[in-house]
Formats: sequence, structure tokens, C-alpha cells
Amino acid sequence: MPIVNRLADLADEIAAWRRDFHENPEVLYETVRTGARVAELLTSFGVDEVTTGIGRTGVVGVIKGRNGGAGKVIGLRADMDALPIEEATDLPYASKIPGKMHACGHDGHTSMLLGAARYLAETRNFDGTVIVIFQPAEEGGAGARAMIEDGLMTRWAIDEVYGMHNMPGLPVGEFAIRTGPIMAATDEFRIDISGRGGHAAKPQETIDPIIIGSQIVSALQTIASRTVNPLDSVVVSVTVFEAGTAFNVIPETATLRGTIRSLTPETRALAEERLRLITGSVCAAFGATAEIHFRRGYPVTSNHEAETEFAASVAEEIAGPGRVNRKVEPMMGGEDFAFMLLERPGAYIFAGNGDSAGLHHPRYDFNDDLIPVGSSFWVRLAERALEKAG
Repeated sequence: MPIVNRLADLADEIAAWRRDFHENPEVLYETVRTGARVAELLTSFGVDEVTTGIGRTGVVGVIKGRNGGAGKVIGLRADMDALPIEEATDLPYASKIPGKMHACGHDGHTSMLLGAARYLAETRNFDGTVIVIFQPAEEGGAGARAMIEDGLMTRWAIDEVYGMHNMPGLPVGEFAIRTGPIMAATDEFRIDISGRGGHAAKPQETIDPIIIGSQIVSALQTIASRTVNPLDSVVVSVTVFEAGTAFNVIPETATLRGTIRSLTPETRALAEERLRLITGSVCAAFGATAEIHFRRGYPVTSNHEAETEFAASVAEEIAGPGRVNRKVEPMMGGEDFAFMLLERPGAYIFAGNGDSAGLHHPRYDFNDDLIPVGSSFWVRLAERALEKAG
């Protein structure tokens, strides 16, 4: 595997940064310690400019090429935040913070980009400018959007932007990518059903919200099976059903909560429309009412064609022939890098994490063998994208 020799030599040091981040996880916008350490390291590398506080706790570094940075500007993004999960790994560098852990590998993503930044600042074997982006709050806080609102794309005049995520189950040294939708839009809903409570011995005198809620749960599954084209993708999941406090009382109210995940704007809109119609119709049939709270989350993460092909070719340079899946199936999880791809052309790629626990699992750990591979990918991507000024 033609990884960069310098990065192979730095792998243990990069892994040490990663394990420090792992021991000290911070969730959402709490990435104050992480961001400070990132800024400290970038400064020590000789990065031209280091700016903190973008998107509240994000960090941006500027690395100018051998021509003084004139010409094309590309952004490389890593997420920094952890998850509110209790770690169960028993690793020597396990989380020291109760109820928080790096269960998605953002500690590794941050460290790989730091390794690449160090190499690029040392060598500057490119024309133009590389912007290294360290983002907070990917896990539900829309940190990408916050950084954009703080001027990320315009202030640093970014032309293209790229993101990378580890993938458990894919061998280390392999990559996966696709043109178009690669991760889903993720929306949340809450349905508050109001019926009429009463004694469990006299159900005829009630409007039972549990029965109504059960009907809604079942009917919502027809969005996928009988409304959306079978060739499209949508997942409707009711994940919370709250009702009642006593065994002999039919409650007055019930609440359903869940998510809708989709891969196109059209399916996204259709699913929301059907959820509202189904809920209203079922409640009306039983004489109940419902209040629907629908929150649109991250949009579809959709890769741009030319940039996807470019990223895949760079990945193949690192991994070798036959080790880059250019038509990976879309994932139904969400990713706020989607906001960046709405602003600028770019691509999002998966890098193999090997045979590890799954993402968001309490026994997950980022595979340090991926470090020289991922850092090499970032370096070659920057060098290839900026081979000539302009």
C-alpha cells in the first residue's frame, strides 16, 4: 500500500493524539479542550493561520502552497465531537468522562487530519491553499451549518470541500464512495394524541389513545410499503411510545416519537405529507385529536460527480486497484457534512476501520492502523487537487 513514508513514521505520534482525544471526549459544542489542543498542534506545525471559535468551537487552519497560496482553495473537514454513551471497552485510554465516549471515531478523524496538516505544512508540495476544518457538533448539533453561518466558505474562499468517515467492517486500506446520495436526510417527529381517559373496565366510555397510537404505528409503515416507489429508499421508525401510568386506567393521552430517513428531497417531502395525513385520519376515525411536531434535520449527503471521481482516483492511488468501491450502497444514517456539500462541490468518502464494533456502540474503538492510510489520502488529495495554480 503506497502510503506516505513520513506519515507512516508519524503514525505512533498521531495515535497518541488520538488516544488523548479518546480519553477526554466532549460532546456537541463542548469541544473546548479538543479545539484548543487542535489549535495548539496546528500552530506548532507552522500552519499559516489558525482561527478558533468558528461555529462556536470549531477550528480552521490555513496552509498556503509553494506559490504563496494563490489559486484554488480546497477544504478538508474532520469532526471532533463525541457521543453521550458510557464506554465499555476497558481500554487503557478509555474515556475518563462518565457517560461520554468517542463511539464514532471522530477522535481518529481529527487526528488523521492533524497528521496531514503537519505533513502539508512541512512540504507545501502544491500550489493554492488547503483549509483544514475541525468541526464540532456533528452528532445532532449541525456544527457544519454553524461553521458555514460563521463564514467558513466565504471567509476562506473555499472552492471544493471533502469529508471522510471510518467504516467498521470494511478492511483497513480500502475505501468506499459513490456519486449522488451517500447518506440520508434525517427528520424527527413527535405525535401527541389526545383522547378521553377512563376506567379500564369501561373502555366504551373512552377514546383510547393507546389503541389509536398502535394503529398509527402500523399505518406509518405503509409510507415505505405502499406510498414510496420501491426503488426509492425511506425508513420510518417509531422509537418511543409513551402512555399511561396505571394498569387499570385508560390514559387521556399518548405520545409517539421517531425518525424518517430518506435519500431524495421528493421522498422526504412525501413522507412528511403522508405522516401528517395518516395521523390526522386515524385520529379522526376514533374521535381523537393529534398535535404533530416535525423537525427537519440534516439534508441528504449528496456527492458531486466530478469531485467523487477525483476522490475515488486518489483513494485508489493509496489503496491500490480493486480496493475502492465506487458504488457503495447509500447509508440511511445522517451526516451534517451535507450542509457543506450544499454550499460547495465536493465528496464524502468512507475508509475501512476493519473488524471493529459498529459505530455508536459502547465497545467501538477507532482502529489506529487506519491513521497512515487516512492521513495519506488527505495529503495526496490536496497535492493532486492543487498541482497547478488556479
